[in-house]
Amino acid sequence: MSLEVNGISKQYGNFMALHPLSFTLSEPGVYALLGTNGAGKTTAIRIILGMLSRNSGEVLWNGKALSPVTEKVGYLAEERGLYPKYKISEQLTYFAKLRGMRSADIEKSLAYWFKRLELSGYEDKRAEQLSKGNQQKVQLVAALVADPELIILDEPLSGLDPVNADLFKSVINEQIEKKKYIIMSCHQMPVIEEFCKDITILHHGTAVLQGDLNKIKKSYGRVNLSVKCDGDVLPLAAQCGLVPETITPDKLTFKIQSEEQAKSLLKMIVDSGMPLVRYELREPSLHEIFVENIERADKEAGRSDEA
Repeated sequence: MSLEVNGISKQYGNFMALHPLSFTLSEPGVYALLGTNGAGKTTAIRIILGMLSRNSGEVLWNGKALSPVTEKVGYLAEERGLYPKYKISEQLTYFAKLRGMRSADIEKSLAYWFKRLELSGYEDKRAEQLSKGNQQKVQLVAALVADPELIILDEPLSGLDPVNADLFKSVINEQIEKKKYIIMSCHQMPVIEEFCKDITILHHGTAVLQGDLNKIKKSYGRVNLSVKCDGDVLPLAAQCGLVPETITPDKLTFKIQSEEQAKSLLKMIVDSGMPLVRYELREPSLHEIFVENIERADKEAGRSDEA
């Protein structure tokens, strides 16, 4: 199986909400759609789902036009999509029937998901009686009740407390283990680094960076150095030509030009006899890569202070 997004775009009058966007999920896993607010992520998701018409391009599932009506697709929207006055069990049963599920299978699936997401006892509650976090759980049940092959998660952890965020992440891991194809849009960069192999970063409707996240990081090299010593390391750093980017009680951070520069500082610290508490040389984080590419795109386009 595979999902191919080929050149989809969306234009409103003279405004280009989404410039032609292409990417492929050729194997199970999680693909990340990232971007600033209003970058076009949700527009792309709605086009993929057939909820929004496109000006160009195509979306293929196993080589054929994707039809969310007939294919097994699960969607967790960022916005709340429940009927506030109706019982949770009634709504989920209705959504499951729309997916063509039989009554016996619906009952079995709902029993599993209510227990898995710690919703037991809420079956006869109205949506308006639930907290925002529990409403998010119910919407995740609606997305997964029919055991879809393709899952689209738009800000799945938005508004969740740490306990429920971990619960959601464990469910996502289970779907990965079940070889599902997942598209995730999320502003929490550590979550993307935890789950996603490939990414697209959108800004003003244009893809400013795409590819394998690990390869993208390796292309930068190990340029971030974090150091903590029981003593004043700043004079030694200055001798190596290093000026700290940040100074906190926990550490000093430097942007290095080469690994030899970092090794020179390490040698000087060891030779000085100063107790070394922390020494870490790493690739840039996704957060740093994201900010750099957004700022570069703004500079190239003549924009400023928009990211």
